[in-house]
Amino acid sequence: MKNKNSVALTPPMGWNSWDCYGAAVNEEQLIGNAEYIRDNLKQYGWQYVVCDIQWYEPKAKDNFYNNFTELCMDEYSRLIPAENRFPSSAGGKGFKPIADKIHLMGLKFGIHIMRGIPRQAVHGNTKILGTDKTARDIAHHFSVCPWNTDMYGVDTSKEGAQEYYNSLFSLYADWGVDFVKVDDIANTEYKPYDPYSAKSEIEMIRRAIDNCGRDMVLSLSPGPAPVSAAGHLSQYANMWRITGDFWDVWDKLYEMFSRTEQWYPYVKEGCWPDCDMLPLGNVSVNGACHGSQNRFTQFTEDEQITMMTLWSIFRSPLMLGGELRNNDDFTLWLITNGEVLDVNQHSHSAHPVVKLGDIIMWEALSGKNEPIIAVFNTGSDKKTVTVNLKKLGLDGNFVLRDLWQRKDAAEITGKFKTEVNSHGAKLFLLKR
Repeated sequence: MKNKNSVALTPPMGWNSWDCYGAAVNEEQLIGNAEYIRDNLKQYGWQYVVCDIQWYEPKAKDNFYNNFTELCMDEYSRLIPAENRFPSSAGGKGFKPIADKIHLMGLKFGIHIMRGIPRQAVHGNTKILGTDKTARDIAHHFSVCPWNTDMYGVDTSKEGAQEYYNSLFSLYADWGVDFVKVDDIANTEYKPYDPYSAKSEIEMIRRAIDNCGRDMVLSLSPGPAPVSAAGHLSQYANMWRITGDFWDVWDKLYEMFSRTEQWYPYVKEGCWPDCDMLPLGNVSVNGACHGSQNRFTQFTEDEQITMMTLWSIFRSPLMLGGELRNNDDFTLWLITNGEVLDVNQHSHSAHPVVKLGDIIMWEALSGKNEPIIAVFNTGSDKKTVTVNLKKLGLDGNFVLRDLWQRKDAAEITGKFKTEVNSHGAKLFLLKR
């Protein structure tokens, strides 16, 4: 097997269409957000443009799924873009015209797929490319997703199953896909993570990617993936969700402290436990998910800083979820702080070091091996926090740099104090 880690040596950074457009994103929206990244975010490392679920469904219009609806599919049981939503795909071109446009912007293109084979293909008994088997021969009729009716699972023990996945990723390679998010494959609640189901299908997908002739990041959803599977996930995937769908609700953000505490030992090059998308800016344009439709994030500014700080020091992938063209000044400020993003991209050895009441602290090392300290206040009141460097094993004199403010704050020895707003965070670099 080729070194799959080489395609994601740092946590992937980009935009995903789900938080704002749900199941109904279209070509104009994809290209428009890609152009925004090119013009405003590319220089800070944001590069992936990911089309999420249901791009093959002509009738999709919001965040909800149309049960047992007609899908667009080729003669070899492979889903293709709906032409009414992605007009450039007409004539069998698929996503190649969109991918070409995005590549010309210096960006990368990604798609979402569901594990398995379309029920539509099974019921029509359509062909599998490169074999005399059909969709009905490889389908796992009782392996189904409880929240989406499009697919049957693939029985990985059947002849033709690997050829089916090979044909999928060969098609995606022809389109120019750089990132594939595979859904309904990593969540222990929906699909047990055992050798007969998720593990064998993940391995089959990995082989198909390795044989397709194009580098692709493999992202697995939804969460929570089990920590017991960390070794297997690290071997076969680049990203895997450690949580269910994350939205702009404080309780979900607070829960991420315990999830990242479980997963930090498994963060390494090419292997990124994923805290899920960043619901920043204008979200839920097409539907109401954990809040009103077509809203700006419900997180306070301090909560947004907390989220970006935790995702950055933990080194989660960073996938923006809002309609970028509607960003306000604060959102743009938040996602273009190069010093904070450098922590996400180039720090190492992050781990929690303090949990005392409402105060949580993490420590890491920068790419230059200088200490980084994140201080979080999960309580309802502003607090003055004393950071004792000796208790963290840090001796000597330092210049304390506030990474969010992008300025040196003080010269310190032994300890320092900082005020942290309710649900807020501070992020410091200690320079010698």
